Amino acid sequence: MYFSTEQFPTQTAVERHLETFVLKLNTDNPTLALLEPTFDTLLDRFIEEERLLEIKKVRPGESCDNVGELSFSTASSYLSVIKRVRAKWGTTRITRLKPMNVQEWLRNLEAAPKTKGHIKAVIHRLYEKAMLWEMVEWQRNPMEFVEIKGISKRRKRPVILTVEQFFLLLPLIPQPYRMMALLAQCSGLRVEEVLALEKPDIHFGKLSMQIVRAVVHGRLKLVKTEYSEDELPLDPDLAAILLDFIREAEREALAMLGDEGAGIIESDLLFVSPMTGRHFHASPIGQDYIRPAGCCLVDCPNCGAVAGEWCKTDFPVPNGKRLPLHDERWDGAGKYGSIGWHTFRHTYRSWLDETGAPMGVQQKLMRHSQISTTMNVYGNALMEAKREANAAVVSRILRSA
Repeated sequence: MYFSTEQFPTQTAVERHLETFVLKLNTDNPTLALLEPTFDTLLDRFIEEERLLEIKKVRPGESCDNVGELSFSTASSYLSVIKRVRAKWGTTRITRLKPMNVQEWLRNLEAAPKTKGHIKAVIHRLYEKAMLWEMVEWQRNPMEFVEIKGISKRRKRPVILTVEQFFLLLPLIPQPYRMMALLAQCSGLRVEEVLALEKPDIHFGKLSMQIVRAVVHGRLKLVKTEYSEDELPLDPDLAAILLDFIREAEREALAMLGDEGAGIIESDLLFVSPMTGRHFHASPIGQDYIRPAGCCLVDCPNCGAVAGEWCKTDFPVPNGKRLPLHDERWDGAGKYGSIGWHTFRHTYRSWLDETGAPMGVQQKLMRHSQISTTMNVYGNALMEAKREANAAVVSRILRSA
């Protein structure tokens, strides 16, 4: 048996791998319990079985579906948590780790409650796998005893835009990102679904869109759940705008790139990067364009620019990379300085609520598997709509008095 020094750079790494190998060979051996495998062994087995390292190696533009069941982002998240767990509990025997110790560790960890909950969930899954692989006896999962306060409580409420605010924001975002934002706001699509759309997914004759895939960090994956994969209605006005956008993008590609633009035009991608010929990445667009535009929903205390305008500055703005925005406006933007892609999805849900759409229809349009997600996570009606609903009840009471 030979070992690669690249894969197993130290003797400890080789010993961990051999321990996993021995456990596999002795699955039906009653003396298995005497081995008392460590978390290092369990983590190595989990990484191997879930093919986390193979998924992590998938390059932008490639699909993760042929590598494993997990998405690139999920595999990356698992590996991040595994690094924490290995550093703290790697040499600990699986059967010796006490729930109280995990709870104390998580309580003192400098992380958001949601992050702590995710770490706990991964450890819970590791114990489930350990029982499945008969590395420990079947029993109640010890992580069920661990409690994390505030795990379901948001640190801050999501920003919900009014129609007026959205139309102040939209012109500040350059194309093609403006079309992405408009499509997200008019459909409730997640940004990874918007970026993964292909032209054949848009049925202009049927006025519908087929949602089948998502792209995260440039890696393709089928959408999150069977409920996410669905056909959505395409409003005629939005369809006309989208068709004009496609035609204009093709004309600009030919004008700017000549023969090289033909490759972009022939691409099935609805939004194709002229730099790479592949999908756009969501994070840079949000950071460079959407968040700065969100800050412009408030007046600038420095130059007096009003909402919906960039700041009045004397310095040049090279290639649109540095947008005209004073620091004072950034600091005073408050919640609008945190506007991002998911703002459009939260706003879409609130606007649905404002129209009086039945909850079942809202669930279908949001493509949630559970109606509780539609109601609780995205249920944040606009204050004006809540005020009108409340006033209707109050007026009945006062008229009866």
